[in-house]
Amino acid sequence: MTTVQAPPAPDDRRWKALGVCLTAGFISLLDTSIVNVALPSMEHGLGASEAAQSWVVSGYALTFGLVLVPAGRLGDMRGRRQAFLFGLAVFTLASAACGLAPSASWLVLFRLIQGTAAGVVAPQTSGLIQQMFQGAERAKAFGLLGSVIGVSTAVGPLAGGLLINAVGTDDGWRWVFFVNLPIGIAAFAAGLRLLPRFPASADKREEFDLFGVLLLGSGVLALMLPLVQEQQWTGRLKWALMPVAALLLAAFWAWERREGRRGRAPLVDLNLFSLRSFTLGALISLIYFAGFTTVFFVYTLFLQNTVGYSALTAGLSVLPFAIASAIGAALGGRLVVRHGRKLVVVGLSGVAAGLLGVVVAVQLVPGQNVGWASALPLLIGGIGSGLAVSPNTTLTLTRVPVHRAGAAGGVLQTGQRVGSAAGIAVVGAVYFAHLANHGRSVIAIQLGLLTAVGIIMIALVLAVADLRERQVHPEPERAGETVRRDSGEDGAGEPVRRGA
Repeated sequence: MTTVQAPPAPDDRRWKALGVCLTAGFISLLDTSIVNVALPSMEHGLGASEAAQSWVVSGYALTFGLVLVPAGRLGDMRGRRQAFLFGLAVFTLASAACGLAPSASWLVLFRLIQGTAAGVVAPQTSGLIQQMFQGAERAKAFGLLGSVIGVSTAVGPLAGGLLINAVGTDDGWRWVFFVNLPIGIAAFAAGLRLLPRFPASADKREEFDLFGVLLLGSGVLALMLPLVQEQQWTGRLKWALMPVAALLLAAFWAWERREGRRGRAPLVDLNLFSLRSFTLGALISLIYFAGFTTVFFVYTLFLQNTVGYSALTAGLSVLPFAIASAIGAALGGRLVVRHGRKLVVVGLSGVAAGLLGVVVAVQLVPGQNVGWASALPLLIGGIGSGLAVSPNTTLTLTRVPVHRAGAAGGVLQTGQRVGSAAGIAVVGAVYFAHLANHGRSVIAIQLGLLTAVGIIMIALVLAVADLRERQVHPEPERAGETVRRDSGEDGAGEPVRRGA
């Protein structure tokens, strides 16, 4: 099945449209971390219980991760522009509702809706990039997307700290959500004018795989629930959901294969996994996000609870990572066409080195100056993160057929959300266990960071192994073999080859 490619829009219009996508992506990803420093304000101003605070954080992550693949597929079928604008509108309205919430229960409900809307927006961005750009321009666009991913994750604690410091403890948490309103409204208005009207699926008879959505959603939910609630659900019974998740995801895989053999359009085209670039890139992304996103969780907790930093000062302490990540991602987007997987290897090595530097800084410079001592290692880690995330995203999606770009982007980002939840559960467990048993916070943060480094090293080993495999066997599979014979175009008029 093929889709008709509309001619590219003029350069300035395409890049302005990308700006709209990146703005929406920024505020939706910012909301994964900005609320962390606002939890004490919610407790003080709203009377939110510990359970409610947990669901404000984890509920957003859950619904965000659950809808990514179905929303990406829906955008592939019915048009990414419409799906993007719908998700952005709901996200903006839900942000207003969160800020106006009269009770903790209402806040949790609106937060679930906000996360769902964010999950609708996210895969449309990668799909629109695939449609609007080709070749080196596409790599540059993904580089800018990598900048947004890195900055939005790292700058959340700083933004939340600034708002609470400016407004006060009682109502500061409300402005964490209100800040999305002017940005969301402006992005929606610009999107109406700038986003291109690319045609949706050429086959209007294509049906949405509802049973596949049910299986995948149930599997992801069973997988993520014990991870995001690891600290709140005591006991080991929660881990019984893991084999349930494995069974549901295996059933989803079997169902999708059956749909493909019957000539129907599956939720996820499993032929995508015959692309080495997609499979390996998605796996590296999942593992890396399990490592690097946990740093802001345990490190900012350490700075506030042990060193005595305010929420604002703790946020400022991770700013070097955010700035360097943006620079590294933009640079990676320009260099990935020339250097490929080598950049990912260099980037992951830089992140590991930077975090090891933080471990040393915490040991050598205890007390209030630890933030200054960690600035340079975080700067190195941030550059490495940008060089890893941006090129890996480009390499993962570059050979995906355009009419599957939304679902493929959803798969990639679902892995990132699952990885983040798993990493926080593992690294958080190491940090809190040592803190509870021994009470030595410096050792606890060092063990937590070393665990994160260990996770990142797994991703590095995969990247190095792939790089060596390419050097020995540059074309490991039959040249010219396409992912699907009826969809052998990648949107740039080039055959989609395996072994990418």
